[in-house]
Amino acid sequence: MKIPFTKAHGAKNDFLLTPAEAAPATDLAEVARAICDRHTGVGADGWYLIERAGGKDYHARVRLLNSDGSSAEVSGNGTRCAAAWLIDSGVEEPDILIMTGAGLKRLRLIERDGLRFAFEMGMGRIGWKEEDLRTNVNLRGGSCEATILDAGNPQCAVFVENFDFDWRAMGVELEHHPRFPNRTNVSFVRPVDRHTVEVRIWERGAGETMSSGTGSTGAAAAAILRGLADSPVRVMTPAGPLVVQGGEEYSMVGPAELIARGEFYL
Repeated sequence: MKIPFTKAHGAKNDFLLTPAEAAPATDLAEVARAICDRHTGVGADGWYLIERAGGKDYHARVRLLNSDGSSAEVSGNGTRCAAAWLIDSGVEEPDILIMTGAGLKRLRLIERDGLRFAFEMGMGRIGWKEEDLRTNVNLRGGSCEATILDAGNPQCAVFVENFDFDWRAMGVELEHHPRFPNRTNVSFVRPVDRHTVEVRIWERGAGETMSSGTGSTGAAAAAILRGLADSPVRVMTPAGPLVVQGGEEYSMVGPAELIARGEFYL
């Protein structure tokens, strides 16, 4: 069987996009693991199935599977990639409405240069509890202080002075910690100044990624809520900056680029 795909990335967080009707009627988790494998598949952090809305109040409904086959509610970077795919497929409106597992997301096209796009995306409200802004999480080698949030998916932000430690191992442990029954995304956050933080990202179901839209939003929100930063926050990822605007609802400005099309032989 051949599965068509478009490959895209949002700040080097890469995804494969497939029309939902072209997906096989089989175990989608197994297919996601196969198509996202970087050695025997196409390679990506996640796989999107995109269903055109057909006259509904949004342009498309998307389903996201991580590279390990698990489902994810939403990806900020990935939703921008889906919006780029829709515009390149003929959607002409400047505002793209996409229904995700975390609800409806609105994206406004800011700039286009060929297959490179920039969007402002509404990230929605950030869920948090006062007792979770500073909470100790017991780990095998001791404990760490974390800020636990909901940015449409679970987020755990850990503030650090530098990245000269095995944050990947800590990311694995936190992702699978009993404190998070549905696992969690983890961001390690280094405040730089009142409007800048630097991050390293460990994503649930994908591992280390070069950036994360929801992870960067969670990191910025954690810094704002703890009084370490003011909006807007420039989140410096290994792939470059993402700009997060805080408030009653959060928004983010970031890129998306379509980079390849083809067929995967399942």
